Amino acid sequence: MKLHALCLAVICLAAGVATAAQPSHRVFIAGDSTAATYGPERAPQAGWGQALQSWLDDTQWEVRNHAIGGRSTRSFINEGRLDAIAGELKPGDVLLIQFGHNDAKFEDATRYTDPEGDYTRFLARYVATARAKGATPVLVTPVARLLYDFGALLDTHGRYTQAVKRVAQEQQVPLIDLNSSSMAWIRALGEQGAKPYFMFVPEQNKADGTHFSMAGATAVACQVMRGWAELEPRLKGALKRDIDCGAITAPAPRAASHKAAVTAPAAAPKPVAGNAYGSQVIREQDIARQQPGPHGGAGPTTAYSFFADVSDLPFVMRKRVLHKGAGIGLHPQHKDEIYYIVSGRGLYVLDGQQHEVGAGHALLTRAGSRHALQQIGEDDLVVMLAYPAAR
Repeated sequence: MKLHALCLAVICLAAGVATAAQPSHRVFIAGDSTAATYGPERAPQAGWGQALQSWLDDTQWEVRNHAIGGRSTRSFINEGRLDAIAGELKPGDVLLIQFGHNDAKFEDATRYTDPEGDYTRFLARYVATARAKGATPVLVTPVARLLYDFGALLDTHGRYTQAVKRVAQEQQVPLIDLNSSSMAWIRALGEQGAKPYFMFVPEQNKADGTHFSMAGATAVACQVMRGWAELEPRLKGALKRDIDCGAITAPAPRAASHKAAVTAPAAAPKPVAGNAYGSQVIREQDIARQQPGPHGGAGPTTAYSFFADVSDLPFVMRKRVLHKGAGIGLHPQHKDEIYYIVSGRGLYVLDGQQHEVGAGHALLTRAGSRHALQQIGEDDLVVMLAYPAAR
């Protein structure tokens, strides 16, 4: 009897621990192939939905990605997929809704919806389904395609984007304008610079400007997270990585001159106990930190912050190892910065121009420019970084 009681107590305790470990919030995704999850057999293809969890503390938030390729607002409902989400939804959940790519396929009656007709009615049904369960619907405009014509990026979702915005306004639904942010991101990368973020994979004979590589899916997921965090500030406490990836909606101003400013002489080094000038030696293996790619870049990376605890240095020196598939996402520069490539190969985008870089290349990005760096090939891309310390 005592053994039975002890076993029962252990089972109850284990159940309590399991329950306590469950995330307190959940986000569901209803969408198409651009948001879907892909297995390793489809590499490097990925959807932004499968990258979303990398931003969220999984003790607080769980991502449930129901997005699937080829679906429109119509076919997703007709196949019972919205009903499946409704069966799981509960108060406090969030439903992200992104469709449009397949709704425009007028040649297929099972998917096509008119942007002024069925498309808006179906979107309203997703909204009503979420609200009926006490969940929060969030409408997301369709992510842009990489499609240029005579040097101009085409907006392939115009009427559908406007329809999403109308439904959001009429139904008082939070809106993430992913179409706008992703078009700005593509323009900032430039047509050639954006290709590594999409399924332009010569070895697979693919030239696909709709679907993403893992780097592109991660960059777009960052844009979604940034838009969502602007709508819901409480999310910021659950973020595991930066969302410094979406402030590119307008061109960053270029500095008029790069002449050095005249400054007062630097103060003498502050002495510290046992060492008059604070000189020291450290080993990089003692300071290594595993991190995802900065600025919405794909991961993983290993970062080394040299002398981070020395507060009076006029410069910062860092080393970052971009492992296979990793990158530093596109972002505007607020300071001058130098990258030196120690080993490996990468694609460097500077102000919309792409450069293939490798060992021995030095890259100077001035304040007012935008840049991104993506690892390519089989070997790690090892980069040394230097920039002025913040004052």
